[in-house]
Amino acid sequence: MVNSDRPRRILLDLAVTLDGFIEGPKGEVDWCIMDPDMDFKNFLQQIDTILYGRKSYDLWGKYKPDSDVSDTENEIWELVHSKEKYVFSRTQNRPENNVTFISENIENKITKLKNMPGKDIWLYGGSSLITTFINLGLVDEIRLSVHPIILGEGKPLFIDIKQRVNLNLVETKRFSSGVVQLCYQLNE
Repeated sequence: MVNSDRPRRILLDLAVTLDGFIEGPKGEVDWCIMDPDMDFKNFLQQIDTILYGRKSYDLWGKYKPDSDVSDTENEIWELVHSKEKYVFSRTQNRPENNVTFISENIENKITKLKNMPGKDIWLYGGSSLITTFINLGLVDEIRLSVHPIILGEGKPLFIDIKQRVNLNLVETKRFSSGVVQLCYQLNE
């Protein structure tokens, strides 16, 4: 459903370990739990656009699951791949179906995108793109699914944030897998 009453929101929605990592030291994400109670398909139906950094896009923006995965996982990936995609890269701008590459004027282009008709926008990541968006004040909501694991090392969620960001906790959900989802709106 398109909401024309307000600008589209940028939603940072991702999995994180209890000690604040979004990947293990070798880029592994095998610790992520696909809990059906989390209803990820519902989240995907609330968005029509995904924002990727180049590395994240190369890893996940074109990902095809193995043939032996569940019908639910296949359906999730079909939903992901049906979305309009924007990839932020200083080095690549090759044309691809359903993909727009952005290398400059991020704030202006994203402000225009937010004011276009449509559903909300998922800021997928990676960490440097997340940092850029937070430093530019472009994130409207942060949804962290905290997984019940401590990695000890890896890629941290937040790096190089330039100033304090005040948050307002708007929702907390606990799932049977032990994952806790924390939803924050950013205070202006």
